[in-house]
Amino acid sequence: MEEITRINHLGIRVKNLDVSRDFYEKLGFEFIAGPLGPEPVAVMEHPSGVNINLILNANSDCNKNILMDVSEKYAGYTHVALEVTSFESALETVTTLGIEITGRVEFEGARFFFIRDPDKNVIEFHQPANS
Repeated sequence: MEEITRINHLGIRVKNLDVSRDFYEKLGFEFIAGPLGPEPVAVMEHPSGVNINLILNANSDCNKNILMDVSEKYAGYTHVALEVTSFESALETVTTLGIEITGRVEFEGARFFFIRDPDKNVIEFHQPANS
């Protein structure tokens, strides 16, 4: 489909707007609007143009990521990969914020690490091999 030009936004189901908003603001996202609509949804955007929709209807009793933390594997999106200009700088920033690094990988010159948001959603910070 030639009409597709880019990803417009990423929807992330969360339990608590205040907690999630605070977390994503630490990563540089700015609150735009919300809650809006029947779900409801709050919109945040990073200066890089990455837009997220926080979908505010997660089950507050669940403390696992059903796609990542159970032995049975379900279909669905498992994580988002945010490209960074500097692996070391991004790692230092996240560490300084007190966010736990849940994994690190180096593969054919690419370097990336993973964190979890307050609802256990996985975020990858990825520096490509060619940068």
